[in-house]
Amino acid sequence: MPEHYGIALIITLLAGLATAIGGGIAFVCKKDNLQALSIGLGFSAGVMIFISFMDILPEARKLLMVNFPNKFEWIVFVGFIIGLAVAILIDYFIPDHIDEEEVLNPDDPHYKHQKMRRAGLFTAIAIFVHNFPEGMATFLAASQNLTLGLSVGLAIAIHNIPEGIAVAMPVYQATGKRRYAVLYASLSGLSEPVGAFLGMFLINLFMPQMMVGLLMACVAGIMIYISFDTLLPLAKEFGDWHLSMVGIVSGILFMWAGLLLLPS
Repeated sequence: MPEHYGIALIITLLAGLATAIGGGIAFVCKKDNLQALSIGLGFSAGVMIFISFMDILPEARKLLMVNFPNKFEWIVFVGFIIGLAVAILIDYFIPDHIDEEEVLNPDDPHYKHQKMRRAGLFTAIAIFVHNFPEGMATFLAASQNLTLGLSVGLAIAIHNIPEGIAVAMPVYQATGKRRYAVLYASLSGLSEPVGAFLGMFLINLFMPQMMVGLLMACVAGIMIYISFDTLLPLAKEFGDWHLSMVGIVSGILFMWAGLLLLPS
């Protein structure tokens, strides 16, 4: 919906810049103080899994049903698989390199300044690429339904915080300059608004109901992969599985109540 484009872009930008929050946390928290992040990451995963199956895929079906009354379910199925494939290929060819021990224990003697600088740079580049489809996902969700877009944006923002930590910590250790570390962390999240602009271009280029329905199914696939491949493992690493489960259940119940109280 054109009238939502501006707000959708703002939501996507703010979600991307959450990497800067991670950059700041890297200087004030140690590993023992990051257990709350385990709950937050679990919450993010719960939100993304729930809205993928309960909101985004039904929305994709609704959009496609108009033009493809007999084949819309198959198109949604194929779109979901395409989204999974895109996320898997990006992860395969450009691993995100988020290693908790390397990020949260930078004082180990075998880490040299050059290695740390290189680790920070390559982690920033990898996260920049990984955040690109997330930006498209956030924009597409917000452009169709602002409540849904805010929920996706919140989930993406929470998940971007540890990515900011992963970028900022090695850069800070290599340069000793906090502003460089936060700058690198912030730049790694700016690919999300770039992905948003691509999503806006695709919506305007093709017939909205036909193309957006397929893209929404792809978004669901991307979000499911992110949840199971990145968010849940990180949630467990920052705390323990019980804390992760508290976050997951809270995220699901939060979104369920939201859908009941604020129907689209």
